[in-house]
Amino acid sequence: MHFGRAAQRLFLTQQALSQRVRRLEAVLGASLFDRTTRRVELTDAGRRVLPRARETLNAIDSVMAAVRSEPPRLRVDVYDQRFSSMTLVRGLLDREPRLRVEVSMRQGFQQAVPALLSGEIDAAFGQVRDLPGRWPAGLESRVVHLVPMHAFVGPDHPLADRGTMRPDELRDAGVVMPDPVASEARAFLTRLTGRFGVPIRFVEPAVGLWHYGELVEREDRGVALGEAGLELPKGTSLRRIRLVDPVPLVPWCLAWRSGDTSPALRAVLRLLPAAVPPPPDDESHWLPDDYRD
Repeated sequence: MHFGRAAQRLFLTQQALSQRVRRLEAVLGASLFDRTTRRVELTDAGRRVLPRARETLNAIDSVMAAVRSEPPRLRVDVYDQRFSSMTLVRGLLDREPRLRVEVSMRQGFQQAVPALLSGEIDAAFGQVRDLPGRWPAGLESRVVHLVPMHAFVGPDHPLADRGTMRPDELRDAGVVMPDPVASEARAFLTRLTGRFGVPIRFVEPAVGLWHYGELVEREDRGVALGEAGLELPKGTSLRRIRLVDPVPLVPWCLAWRSGDTSPALRAVLRLLPAAVPPPPDDESHWLPDDYRD
């Protein structure tokens, strides 16, 4: 909804983009945008055209790929390389070798959703139910992965010798987390710690795994949380503590545009079915109720 930024992404001048839009409106016989000096909005006709236009472009891409014998391509946002969403993408490539994947790391749905809606990317990973505001129309999602969460401390931390802990035992130490940047990730961590009465404090964001380790090691009291599959760098001295009774689960959702019929997305949805959550009476795991649907 900004002609200047759109023109930059298309490597056009703003005047050239405006001319193309006017030509399209002339062909369709309807205005697609309401433009003022302050904002740009879709007209009713524009809102009706948009999903059909995306379907048309996807169909053209499929035809071109078939003619050129090109493998299907997926542009997917994985949030950050430290998380299991990246592992899921690597697994997709192992199971579907012809799939071409272009990975981006926008660090949250607030940045990924506009890219999804504009067609810049095809899919994105994150915590859908913790995104502030209403989930945008035109996007679908499913929970595709549930990951146990562990605690991490430095080698000199008072809890370094613990192999397991209950989440409520972290109340005295408190949780100290590198700021995940994404508001939905902050909201999920706040929900998790609030459920067990554990105070949480956010520090500066971690830039890569080594920085994450440095932030954790400097804490002489607080405990960091991370996914069970977190691959610690070689040579790190961090200690891992399994959380039990209950095991907190991190939900990873995949989001995509409604009506996207591209071969790449169809392959991904086939390979990543909906995750099966623990039953409601399972007290050995913790997962927010809105992720059990």
